[in-house]
Amino acid sequence: MNSPPFTLVNGVPADSVAVTDRGLAYGDGLFETVQLRLGRPLLLNLHLARLRLGCERLALDAPALLTDLQSDLAQLAQLCNLQDYGVLKILITRGSGGRGYLPVTGMSCTRILMLSVMPDYPDHPAEAGVRVRWCDMTLALNPRLAGIKHLNRLEQVLARSEWNDPSIREGLLCDTEGHVVEGTMSNLLWVSAGILYAPLLDRCGVAGVIRTRLLVLAAGAGIAIVEGRFAKSELEQADEVMLCNSLIDIWPVVALGNRHWPTGPVTRQLQSLLAEDYLAC
Repeated sequence: MNSPPFTLVNGVPADSVAVTDRGLAYGDGLFETVQLRLGRPLLLNLHLARLRLGCERLALDAPALLTDLQSDLAQLAQLCNLQDYGVLKILITRGSGGRGYLPVTGMSCTRILMLSVMPDYPDHPAEAGVRVRWCDMTLALNPRLAGIKHLNRLEQVLARSEWNDPSIREGLLCDTEGHVVEGTMSNLLWVSAGILYAPLLDRCGVAGVIRTRLLVLAAGAGIAIVEGRFAKSELEQADEVMLCNSLIDIWPVVALGNRHWPTGPVTRQLQSLLAEDYLAC
């Protein structure tokens, strides 16, 4: 697949925004990363629901934005063959304003929709599993920003800069109190004694769309679920560990430091349930 990135800015093909845009200056905005499969955006309703929540948290005009986004999506479908792409990234900023943190009255949000090809994973991590590490970086507690995908990703950037070993595919993050939260680009789930564990994301971290859907699918399959605040040792003593996000779906974790895991039955069951769920989208 050799299609180049294609971008709409406020409904018009473009590849730049104003240097005064508050998304650039302050990270004042939100984003969603959506997997396209055969031209269809997977779990789009969940992405838009999280975007709506983010708009409410940042005091952006969610109804108007979501209406404009639906128009932008229709425009993309007219301009491009969506089957040539695998990733749709949606970015919303507060728009352009003057100097200073106080937003200018009457600003218009900036909408950016970017199409790109799906990342290539030649080592088939969904089957073979991945190695991960603990990060030294910790996540600050901020309930107002917890769960949403705001544009300020400096914590993740600094965490990801901690290693260059290509055999390590992800770094795991704790909050400033030492509770396990997530990966730099993924959510964490693990299984102990048949119970699926998920870190609470009410004080920091991103409430991933795949994580949200997997908890629903797991509950429907009769898998017991516990959400809470957990220490590193509780994850390290698990029977199965997995990562998930909207592009990787589910990657089994097979090594963390000196700890090694097989890919367990619950992980495989969740992979199958998610694949079936996609067919129904």
